[in-house]
Amino acid sequence: MRSSPIFWFATGSYAGDLPPPHLALAEPDGLLAAGGDLGVGRLLDAYRRGIFPWYSEGQPILWWSPDPRAVIEPGAVHVSRSLRRTIKRGMFTATCDRDFAAVIAGCAGSRRDGNGTWITDEMRHAYLTLAARGHAHSVECWRDGRLVGGIYGVTIGCVFFGESMFSRATDASKFCLVHLSACLHRWGYRLIDCQVHNRHLASMGAVSIPRDQFIAMLDEWCDQAPDGGAWREADA
Repeated sequence: MRSSPIFWFATGSYAGDLPPPHLALAEPDGLLAAGGDLGVGRLLDAYRRGIFPWYSEGQPILWWSPDPRAVIEPGAVHVSRSLRRTIKRGMFTATCDRDFAAVIAGCAGSRRDGNGTWITDEMRHAYLTLAARGHAHSVECWRDGRLVGGIYGVTIGCVFFGESMFSRATDASKFCLVHLSACLHRWGYRLIDCQVHNRHLASMGAVSIPRDQFIAMLDEWCDQAPDGGAWREADA
C-alpha cells in the first residue's frame, strides 16, 4: 500500500502524522491533510481521533474532520410509517458480516445521479483488510435470496463509524440502518458516526453536534468495550 508524507493544509507543511482535528479547514468543511497511507494502524488512529479518509481516483488520500458532525444514538433511529409497513411485510431479511466484500462492492457501484464512486480499489482493499481483522463490519439486506442493500463501517470501542450504504430496492438501506441500530443498542454501543449531515440521514434521526463534543465522546467511548455482540449471528 502506497505511503507518502502527510501535507497539513492549515500550516502548509509536511509531517509524518495526521494533524489534530481542530486544524481542519472551514472551507471546504473539514479538510485536514493529504497523503500518508491506508494501513490498519493509520486508519484506526484516524477514526479514534475523529478523522476519516475521503477522496476520488487520481487524488492523493485526503483526510477530513468536519464541524459539525452528524451522529445517531443507537436505538434512536427514526422509523417512518412507510418504513414500518415495509418491515412488517417481511419482504427483507438482515444479516451481519455475511458478505462484507459484496456490501463494499455495492457501495462502490454506480450512483443513480451518475456521479462516480469515491471508493477506490485502494480504499476497498483497506476496508477488506480491516474487516478481516475484526475492525470493520457490514449489515446486509436480502430479498428473495438477492443482496439488495447494505451498510458498512468501522468499530472502535463502543462507537460505530459508518462509512457508506447502498440500496437496490426501496427502503433497503434504511432497513439496514434500523437493524444495525437495534443490534448496536442491544450490544451496548453508544454512538453511530454518520460523518456529514444530509437529508436522508436526518430523516432517520441523525443530528449534528460540534466537533469538540464529538471528539470528547470518542475520548470516552472508544476506550470502553461494548457488552458483546456476535456480528455473524445477528440475523433477522
